[in-house]
Amino acid sequence: MSINHRASSTSARRVARQIGAPRRLAPHRLAPRGPRASRRRGASGGAWGFTLIELLVTIAIIATLAAIVAPTLFGNVGEARRSTARSQIQILALALDAYRLDNDAFPTSAQGLEALRTFPVADDPPKNWKGPYLRQLVPTDPWGRAYVYVSPGVANLNAYDLYTLGKDGKPGGQGEDADITSWNGPVQQ
Repeated sequence: MSINHRASSTSARRVARQIGAPRRLAPHRLAPRGPRASRRRGASGGAWGFTLIELLVTIAIIATLAAIVAPTLFGNVGEARRSTARSQIQILALALDAYRLDNDAFPTSAQGLEALRTFPVADDPPKNWKGPYLRQLVPTDPWGRAYVYVSPGVANLNAYDLYTLGKDGKPGGQGEDADITSWNGPVQQ
């Protein structure tokens, strides 16, 4: 049936040509319709695409938006790191207080913060260690360095000093470079 249909279709075209009827274009030769209709033909005549000017304007718009939005998004990263450091120091301080309640003293500087996770064998081992006092590994500060722990402390002679030196790793500083301490004062070395 499809063969007869094709044959009759071909015959109908021949008759139409003989009587001078306008030729019907195949669908693929019709003018473009839909989303591609607004694009212009390229220099080769058959390719569809964007001109160099259109691409440059688009890149300029994206660059302008990035220049406006990026400082807003990334300006808060420094404050988020400082807040994370304060929170981690408070968590470590709570664990150190629990250690002191069980052992009547804070871990020594030689035992360090690792004494909150594993039984300390350096210096004088505690007699009543009931740890671990931290469920996870001892964290590093938001800038990837270990927190400084000194016991007995320089600023806190009867307790400990726990601090980070901020982004720059040096005492003092402003903003993200400022020191963050467990006693909210300046670092004394």
